[in-house]
Amino acid sequence: MQAQIQKLANLHKKDTFSCGQPLLDNYISKQANQDVKRKLSVCYVLVDDEQTVKGYYTLSANAIKKDSLPEELSKKLPKSYEDLPVILLGRLAIDKSFQGKGFGEILLLDALNECYQLSNQLGTIAVVVDAIDTKAQAFYESYGFILLPSSGKMFLPMKTIEDLIFNEH
Repeated sequence: MQAQIQKLANLHKKDTFSCGQPLLDNYISKQANQDVKRKLSVCYVLVDDEQTVKGYYTLSANAIKKDSLPEELSKKLPKSYEDLPVILLGRLAIDKSFQGKGFGEILLLDALNECYQLSNQLGTIAVVVDAIDTKAQAFYESYGFILLPSSGKMFLPMKTIEDLIFNEH
């Protein structure tokens, strides 16, 4: 079986997707297509040879308050900015049948690469995630995401993403 990452399309079979988190399962089967059509997010899917969805992630534009960043990061930014442009990695999920096989890393690195490419066309300083649970938080921390205590969000600067893409993998 060969897995591929593609933009979500009508040909993708998503009804059997189950990652163990009902919120994420329901999103891909019931809401993702609508969000894509409304331009609320872009959804990328990991599919097998039969176009069955085995994983997915979503990206959308977002902003965070500068004062939510740790001081060592915020002091490097212009004082005139209150809100900072970021890309929200809104959801990332892997079907139970694919969990523990490295596909989470594959999807995350694909998402970060996509975000880095977008940052060259549109100003954005970081990728932000809302980890769904402590296991997800530990996963993101292992890639350098920084917890922002004031919001509970996690933050990965574009410079770190650039290093991940070009130096470590």
